[in-house]
Amino acid sequence: MLARWPGPGRCKSRLVPGVGRARAAAIQARLTQHGLAAAAEARRVLVAAAGAGGQGGGLELVLAASGLGPRAARRWGRQLGVDRVVAQGSGSLGLRLQRQLLRGCREGAAAVVLIGSDLPALAAEDLLEAFRALEHSALVLGPAADGGYWLIGGRRATPQLFTGIDWGSDRVLAQTLELARQAGLAPALLAERHDLDRPADLAPWR
Repeated sequence: MLARWPGPGRCKSRLVPGVGRARAAAIQARLTQHGLAAAAEARRVLVAAAGAGGQGGGLELVLAASGLGPRAARRWGRQLGVDRVVAQGSGSLGLRLQRQLLRGCREGAAAVVLIGSDLPALAAEDLLEAFRALEHSALVLGPAADGGYWLIGGRRATPQLFTGIDWGSDRVLAQTLELARQAGLAPALLAERHDLDRPADLAPWR
C-alpha cells in the first residue's frame, strides 16, 4: 500500500475545503487502516490455502510511506501491523508506483500488487481476485470510476506503463491500457471501484 502520513494539513488536501484539515486527516487514517485490514485478511486466506496445498504462503504486507522520516515511518508501520515499511520516494504518482513495482520484482516477488489508501469499499476478495488474475496474466488493473485505476499488479517490472500518463486525469486507465497493448500485454481487469479524493466523493459514505 502507498500511503501518506495522516497529519492535519499534510494529506488529502483536496478534501480540506469541504471537511477541514483535522477531518481530512482522520479520513486518511481510517482509510489506511481499512485498506490494510483488507490486505491482512487476504493474506490470511492465501496462507490458509498454502497450508492446504495451495499457493500464497510468504505474502508480505508492505507499507510504502511518505510524509514522515524513516524512524517515524517504522513506528507507524508497527502500529498498523505491516511486515515492512519502505519509502515511497519523490516524484509523480507514476514514478512512485514504478519504484515500488520494481523494488518488489528485484527482491524476487513472484507477483506485486499495489493499492493506495483511498478505497473505502475495498474488500479482501478484491485483492484475492487480483492475485488469482496474476496466475494467468502478467498484468492486472482495477478500473476506478474516475477514469484512473485503484489497483495495479504485475509479475515483472514494466516501467513503460508509467511513462507519458496524465496523472490525475480521467485518461489514466485508457492511456495505461494503450501502453500495455504496445508492450504486448493483455491485462486482466477487476471490478470498477470508487476511490475517495474530493469532498463530493464522500457522499456515498456519509
